Amino acid sequence: MSAAKKTSVPPRVLCVVGPTASGKTALAVALAKRLNGEVISCDSMQIYQYLSIGTAKPTPKEMQGIPHHCIDFVDPRTPFSCPDYAAAATACADDVLSRGKLPIFCGGTGLYLDSTIRGIRFSDKPEENDGEILRALTEEYECNGIDGIYERLRAVDPIAAASIHKNNTKRVLRALEIYLVTGKTKTEWDTASVPESPRYDACTVGLDFRDRAVLHERINRRVDLMLEQGLLDEVRSMYGKGFLPDGSTAAQAIGYKEFLAHLRGEMTLEEAAEQLRTATRRYAKRQLTWFRRSPSVHWLYPDGYPKGTDILSALCEDALAVFSAERAP
Repeated sequence: MSAAKKTSVPPRVLCVVGPTASGKTALAVALAKRLNGEVISCDSMQIYQYLSIGTAKPTPKEMQGIPHHCIDFVDPRTPFSCPDYAAAATACADDVLSRGKLPIFCGGTGLYLDSTIRGIRFSDKPEENDGEILRALTEEYECNGIDGIYERLRAVDPIAAASIHKNNTKRVLRALEIYLVTGKTKTEWDTASVPESPRYDACTVGLDFRDRAVLHERINRRVDLMLEQGLLDEVRSMYGKGFLPDGSTAAQAIGYKEFLAHLRGEMTLEEAAEQLRTATRRYAKRQLTWFRRSPSVHWLYPDGYPKGTDILSALCEDALAVFSAERAP
């Protein structure tokens, strides 16, 4: 009788997710101290060099000696995609594991995190595609706008259209390109790209607030702090040095596009600051919508503890309990 086939067990990782300004960094660092871990940032804007204040990169003081990865390593003039992040983050996680430590993913970019944890196989081109169709779609968009293209996508792939905002032109064009080239919808293409088992066994802890006004106030305070720390000067300096070229992903980042508009004379400083607050609140809502889709996230609520509680310590203990419980046989 042949021996039973052995199945490999994905390596264990911990993830701390949630909306912006919810306290993810502090919790991840506290957990890293307790679990012999290292933090891997999962933030699509903290990857960029020089852009520090507006992306709320953790400072050395906030890191408290815990190694952080996938931060400050991409030139903001260089295109960088989800597959690029997944490759970099996977290499970091595997290195951390090889040294007997625990990778702790921390951030709010859900697509980047899911792609890394699930080990999605990315392809630059669906089947044989020299880019001709994408170029044609791009020219159509530049001449006639996105409305007609989006309606075509809705007709052939309503699932993808429902998950992509019409103004996210890059993703709309890409989704329609996949269908026109392969005859498969983006949903079918994505499903075929997902391995049968994930690359990592992830325990995911999410931070949220029962009182939404508390999160909004934290966001407002963060914006005020960014202004005090010199966000406007950072934007002015990076734009002047050519690190925020028009059309680049970095120039469209929340915290930068608003103040670039101010520097171009399109709005006052206070208007730019208020737009930043509004955009950040909306982004937080989108982040929560993304993470709420997953039933595997264990949600913790910093505003749910009794008054006088050391909230960070309480969150850390509860997160450790979740992590230990999931490891139990």
